Amino acid sequence: MKTIIVKNNNEGTQKAFELIQAEMEKGHVSTLGLATGSTPIPLYDKMVASDLDFTQLTSVNLDEYVGLGETDTQSYRYFMNEHLFSQKPFKATYVPNGKAVDGAAECANYDAIIEANPIDIQILGIGSNAHIGFNEPGTPFDSTTHEVGLTESTIEANTRFFDKKEDVPTKAYSMGIASIMKAKKIILLAFGEAKAEAIKNTIDGPVTEEAPASILQNHDDVIIIADEAAAKLLNK
Repeated sequence: MKTIIVKNNNEGTQKAFELIQAEMEKGHVSTLGLATGSTPIPLYDKMVASDLDFTQLTSVNLDEYVGLGETDTQSYRYFMNEHLFSQKPFKATYVPNGKAVDGAAECANYDAIIEANPIDIQILGIGSNAHIGFNEPGTPFDSTTHEVGLTESTIEANTRFFDKKEDVPTKAYSMGIASIMKAKKIILLAFGEAKAEAIKNTIDGPVTEEAPASILQNHDDVIIIADEAAAKLLNK
């Protein structure tokens, strides 16, 4: 695990972009694992503004809200279309189907998609409780794609994207921790003081299912890019 501490979000985003660009220019990327939320938006902005060509790449997203379809403005498919796919076409893009009638079948289908498209670089954000994807504390490390009930803290954190808290979905489909760990390279972005405890638990704490991101200590190629605020609690 490598930790890069930067001054701010902009510097961290630029570093992440440069890492992805370098791997693409070497021809090492066929599939990108992508995240949603506010953290990766500046990264997608840099991708859109660049001359990088994604038309031969496949993308696989981490998660989607249960019950939201691709035309719903709060769905993660809509988010990805708005921030990246509509401006930088990919060969194929995959996001779990939030409107699937059979949740178990959708999870199995998504596992098959991940198996058929091994992820070369996985982009991650991190929750204040150290969740990655929607893998909340207590999620088994051997989990694959599954339907999860969102914790109160995660619902609260996502309320800012909805008109009111009651509109926030309480369930989601999420790539599992074991699925994330299959990625060849993982780049995790963490910005702001609210992520400080999660980053400390991820890097300095024990590997425990109570801090899902701590499993990244066991991965061969993880780069954590954190600003000074998010890194403030790390052991010197």
